[in-house]
Amino acid sequence: MGRTTRRTSRKRSKLAGRAIAASAALILGGGGLVAVNVYANAEERPPPDVRNQSQVQGDGPRATTISCPDVGNQLPAVPKDARAEVDRRLAELDSQLTEAYARFAEAENPEDQSAVLDPLEEQRRPTLDSIRTALDRSGEAPENLDGMARCTMRADDDGPPQQGTGQDADQDQGAGQGQGPGRTQEPGQDQGPGQGQGQGQAGNGPEAGDFVDITSVRPNVQKPRNQRGASRGAFTTRCGTNENGKFNPDNVIVAPGVSNGAHHMHDYVGNQETDAFSSDQELAGGRTSCRNQGDKSTYYWPVLRLQNGNDEDDSGADGGGRDKNVGEIQTPDQVTLKFVGSPVGKVTAMPRFLRVITGDAKAFTNGDANANASWSCTGFENRQLKDKYPICPEGSEVVRTFRFQSCWDGRNTDSANHRTHVAFADPRSGRCPRGFRAVPQLVQRIVYDVPPGPGFAVDSFPEQLHKPVTDHGDFINVFDQRLMRRVATCLNEGRRCS
Repeated sequence: MGRTTRRTSRKRSKLAGRAIAASAALILGGGGLVAVNVYANAEERPPPDVRNQSQVQGDGPRATTISCPDVGNQLPAVPKDARAEVDRRLAELDSQLTEAYARFAEAENPEDQSAVLDPLEEQRRPTLDSIRTALDRSGEAPENLDGMARCTMRADDDGPPQQGTGQDADQDQGAGQGQGPGRTQEPGQDQGPGQGQGQGQAGNGPEAGDFVDITSVRPNVQKPRNQRGASRGAFTTRCGTNENGKFNPDNVIVAPGVSNGAHHMHDYVGNQETDAFSSDQELAGGRTSCRNQGDKSTYYWPVLRLQNGNDEDDSGADGGGRDKNVGEIQTPDQVTLKFVGSPVGKVTAMPRFLRVITGDAKAFTNGDANANASWSCTGFENRQLKDKYPICPEGSEVVRTFRFQSCWDGRNTDSANHRTHVAFADPRSGRCPRGFRAVPQLVQRIVYDVPPGPGFAVDSFPEQLHKPVTDHGDFINVFDQRLMRRVATCLNEGRRCS
């Protein structure tokens, strides 16, 4: 997609009064089918066997995907003069994996894994060599780059290699329920691909085991207590729900200058000029959907789709159908963007153009070290899920919550792996790590009116199988500096502001 390509309309699925029910079949490795019922009528409650099936992993073979080392996570330091080349090559690795996954999903003989993995390794080696060359100019290349060329196959119920680096996920969200990661699948194990059959499915997830009845989850949210001197205030910025339909599959933080760098579609609120090619100056001069025009920040996250057999108008486009993201994009019913303070002391204003990513778009294969987004239902938000989608009872809506990192290193607005310049406060004490200072914490809450039961998913990289653990949010601070100082003052004085 080009620099200024935007879709300005989409289908909108309102549930009340609708009487359609769709059934989507998810094909798993080895040809086993699991039917996922989508209840499109808000009055209709799924029967108990459907609501509870997500709590038990099904018998038989599981979907298979390709797992590659995440090179970007292993590059905590990249010289500024090499960053553009390294970012471009990292995006190239993502594209190579996407293409390999497509070949695997369409293969006549998926058990011949070498037919996919060997060519992928051959593609990755020269790209890794280019990254090494760019880094060697400053003597910064890590020694283990060669070992990152080889990828493996893994089944859906196998655990990922623990490759994630950076800060631990915000423990305030609570751990995900259900089966966690296990072991890594070795090359040569016989598993078939998820090949798309059934209405509106690209064959790469989700599956019934990715959903859990929220009423079966115990309350699990714990927060550090406010101490004397805590910054107890809150500042809310109102930027809409992307009702104007700004989307693209770019990621200006991770893959600047690369069209379709995310390989999935993002919702945007706030800055309306954001795409892969946006400079800080362009963002500063851009239009904003925020009510307070002093907030030109960029807030974006993967879209949520209803997988009901109806295609969105990006079904043949990058980030959409070409990258195995299908179904109707859902406009959130509510988007709340709130900045809160520290439980242990005062906060300082964020620097302008600070970039923060929370969660990990590749957590299914990376491991959950950086997974942080959580899922719940209205009325049940003391129960948060990390690695499952919630099945909400009648009258309750799906909620996605992102609590962004609230500690800053005091120097950098970004880092090579987009993580090490910010950190999470300790989940028990609320204190920042040594060398970091507390800044206003962005808490992002997104609410959707979707049918009860399984049948929705967030966009993802194709090989991540639309797993809920891959959910993530992105933020670029483009607050007017005076307004950002007012935000910090509001929090420090314990007031409620907007």
